[in-house]
Amino acid sequence: MQEYKPFKSGKVREMYDVGDSIIMVATDRISAFDHILKNMIVKKGTVLTQISKFWFDLTKDIVPNHMISVDTKDMPEFFQKPEFTGNSMKCKKLNMLPIECIVRGYITGSGWESYKKTGEICGIKLPEGLQESQKLAEPIFTPSTKAEIGDHDENISVEQSIEILEKLYPGRGKEYALKLRDYTIAIYKKCAAYALERGIIIADTKFEFGLNENGEVVLGDEMITPDCSRFWPLEGYKVGQGQPSYDKQFVRDWLSANPDAGYELPQDVIDKTIGKYIEAYELLTGQKFDF
Repeated sequence: MQEYKPFKSGKVREMYDVGDSIIMVATDRISAFDHILKNMIVKKGTVLTQISKFWFDLTKDIVPNHMISVDTKDMPEFFQKPEFTGNSMKCKKLNMLPIECIVRGYITGSGWESYKKTGEICGIKLPEGLQESQKLAEPIFTPSTKAEIGDHDENISVEQSIEILEKLYPGRGKEYALKLRDYTIAIYKKCAAYALERGIIIADTKFEFGLNENGEVVLGDEMITPDCSRFWPLEGYKVGQGQPSYDKQFVRDWLSANPDAGYELPQDVIDKTIGKYIEAYELLTGQKFDF
């Protein structure tokens, strides 16, 4: 049996090159504030992979995506083991574009902090008088550059994203940058409307795209998981305050309140976090989480 080693290890994911495709494994690691925490959140990787699969299937009419299969039977024998079951996705190879495509439908987090100071989010002027957690009239696209582990991503304008992509793909920078923006907004609108019907507000999220061998834009990475999004319960949603959530905000809040914890979580925070992830999966998909 051929052995495989990851060619790339991110904060949460490990990527394996198996020749004609990539195997993307979502580990049970968790990161917050650009740091990998010391704890594992058991089954988190499986929740992330299965939620991504659900959204990729739902949005393939808007933009093609990199998913081939989440069944390990479709992967080399090395991956047909319990530790890869449920949390692995076989994907098409892409040349990833170095832009994080962030979309905000509600004003919260760093966006709210910025708005209070300047009336803007990432250089986009917003109406006066908005309150924390308020829904924006239209979702806004606020791209950033992708940072290496340990560095912070840097917010950029659409114009800057055009410049970055033009340097990499002369003559096509503007076309690619505008596609990233338009696809990001279109996918968010479809998924946010779907989630709202199931009692979840997707306040914000981020996407990553790449190019296939024909130079076409394809959605890659993960998709609208609790790791890359803010999920709020619709029940109890109230403008003018922070919201309880189904995502990493639980972890972020605990770390903010316990800055000397050395990025180590207590067990009850771990249990509540995975409980929230599973609850989000079941609400969104309508299926029992039985992995």
